[in-house]
Amino acid sequence: MPQSPQTIYSLRIAFIVNFKAVMDTSLDTRKILIVEDEEIMLNLLGDALEKKGCVVFRANNGEDGLKLALSESPDLILLDILLPKIDGLQVLKKIREGAEAIKDVPVILLTNLNPDKEEINQTITQTYPAYYLVKSNWNVDDVIDKVRERLSRK
Repeated sequence: MPQSPQTIYSLRIAFIVNFKAVMDTSLDTRKILIVEDEEIMLNLLGDALEKKGCVVFRANNGEDGLKLALSESPDLILLDILLPKIDGLQVLKKIREGAEAIKDVPVILLTNLNPDKEEINQTITQTYPAYYLVKSNWNVDDVIDKVRERLSRK
């Protein structure tokens, strides 16, 4: 029996509301490490993820990021490539070679670099980041959606 347009509309609204509720709660208590040297980006992402219920760890250089990854065993890492002390590609390699608790953690690379350099392509091939996002192509909500999407696969 065909449904009225009003019923179909109501069902769609109910689905959207329920889907949004699931999406908004799926990040609760997830541990996210952000390794980013641009303070504005670090705080924008960190604050947005905390509002979604995540426990956020922040580092503004690769050395501190690696230490936090080892000590906190995050559920996901947002990692810039161009970082002081240790660059993001080296951090990613050390994570993949590291302790059992973190070597398979999903990593989303956030960078201003296009992946056209040989070193970047080689590292991506060897270390399997979840995503490679060029910052200028994404806003904070898009990054959070990618975080949620990747964590839903665990």
